Amino acid sequence: KYIYFTSSRDLASKDLNGGTSQIWRIAVSGGEAQAITNVSDGIGIYEMSVKNNTIYYTVQKSQFEDEWKKLRSEHPAVIYGREKQVMTEIWQLDLKSWRSELVTSLQSVVTSLSVAPDGKKFAFVSKPDTTLLKGEGWSAVEIFDFASRKLSLQTKPGWRMNHPSPYGWLENVCWSADGKLLAFTIDFDGYPAEILISDPANEKLYQLNRPFQVSLNAGTLNWQGASGRLCFMAADHGRRRVYSVSAAEKVPVNDAKILTPGDVVIDQYSFDRSGKMLVVSMNTPEAPQDLYSVTGKKAAYKQLTKINPQIDTWEIPQISTISWKGALDDQVEGILMLPPDYRSGRALPLIVSIHGGPTSAANFSFYYGYGGEALFTARGFAVFLPNYRGSTGYGDEFMIQLIGNENNLDVEDILTGVDALVQQGVADPGRMAVMGWSNGGYLTNCIITKTNRFKAAISGAGVLDQTMQWGLEDTPGHVINYMEGLPWEEAEEYRHSSALYNLDKVKTPTLIHVGENDQRVPSAHSKTLFRALDTYLDVDSELIIYPGAPHGLKKYSQRQTKLSWDLSWLFKYVLKDTTSFEKPPVF
Repeated sequence: KYIYFTSSRDLASKDLNGGTSQIWRIAVSGGEAQAITNVSDGIGIYEMSVKNNTIYYTVQKSQFEDEWKKLRSEHPAVIYGREKQVMTEIWQLDLKSWRSELVTSLQSVVTSLSVAPDGKKFAFVSKPDTTLLKGEGWSAVEIFDFASRKLSLQTKPGWRMNHPSPYGWLENVCWSADGKLLAFTIDFDGYPAEILISDPANEKLYQLNRPFQVSLNAGTLNWQGASGRLCFMAADHGRRRVYSVSAAEKVPVNDAKILTPGDVVIDQYSFDRSGKMLVVSMNTPEAPQDLYSVTGKKAAYKQLTKINPQIDTWEIPQISTISWKGALDDQVEGILMLPPDYRSGRALPLIVSIHGGPTSAANFSFYYGYGGEALFTARGFAVFLPNYRGSTGYGDEFMIQLIGNENNLDVEDILTGVDALVQQGVADPGRMAVMGWSNGGYLTNCIITKTNRFKAAISGAGVLDQTMQWGLEDTPGHVINYMEGLPWEEAEEYRHSSALYNLDKVKTPTLIHVGENDQRVPSAHSKTLFRALDTYLDVDSELIIYPGAPHGLKKYSQRQTKLSWDLSWLFKYVLKDTTSFEKPPVF
């Protein structure tokens, strides 16, 4: 009857804790939303137990508990590098009596919570403090039993020993319908994510076979009703589909089923309680996300919504997948987007748009974000999105080959793809640009130190120096994995993989974007790049810092600023057209 959600909106009464995250609900039949919690500092995460008619939610308390506690309390007007000791309280809210009661207090931070179907226990992922760093190699899965009030650790000491890296983070705990099995995922930078199953009654922990060498999207687990089958999303050659597999300890690899076949990119999916009805949020090459039901043995799609009818009047690009011989003389794939009226035989100005990650991929779907891809094709550009070495969806080996080879195999894969497009007559070699965000920004920085063939570059939140990145980013395990060690262990690898030490070779006019509060690729990289190009190397460049922005741009005004600058930069340096300065590009 109700939809529950969290919100930090202001509350009507001044006596309530508005502006903090609270649990709200709204009737399916309509009406106004109502806050159902009123916690002074807000709640963290929550989970509903249908069996108990109860909502469980977390509240965090933090304080310094080390030997310097007294000195810290005497000098509170500074920022300390050490995190406070965090205690997570788990509370229950009875949806009949509306009474809240403390269930337990934990000396850790809870990041994922799942209540067993019988309502007698819950499982959770915990880590020592609030930082993402401590989730990388210090997270654990535990179960709390209501009757005994005891905790049981499911990830025993040493359980990470057989992993490709000790820096993997846990998420998405979820119980099977009978409450006998607990599934969760472990995700890595540079290595394939995996599914783990805990069998608490038999004290077993085992790993599921991943089907077809597809790349698991961690955090997307769901049980398919009471069937005993576990479902997840995975990437495969630019597509993202929903799969199901038996959760038994020993199961043939060919047991897996594809629940959403075809050229689709699934963003979210959900089953009804029986597990028979599947609804997905899906992208296609022609349109952005909408809801579809998936029914029958042949998985027929029925569109349920049309959220963005305005795209019917848009100039939709021609989208296709392409392949070429990459750095190791093997096949590499990518996505090519062409103007809607393009006919073969005409060489176009080319934009190489590089995806982030790198444990990610460009998808065979419609693009409409602030990367600007579909906007560029409407302006007459061809857009090339290479799935370079390290991308997901092309098998484990292709992904892992990038370990120890950043600023090497990835760059070669991209440049050989550009060569192929030039040879095919699609790209005009005299009118090309390179751009990207996050790892795409990093690779843009790398590429302009290796070639001057691009007339313009746009670097978004890109790493410049790997040692700086290890020291500043919120997930340093990313760098340690790809560099195969710490800075003092692999100093030459850190240097070789950094664009900083070859900036004297750059001649390409470079536009630089970064969020002021970017924790993933801190703004120090972008500031350093701009200082080098602008002050010391006399390369045409501009730095744009977005106030308050994190790793991605969330505000419409900031996205509009980025696209306006991108188009003007491309028009001037690629098309040699400066009229856009007098009349900014329209979008």
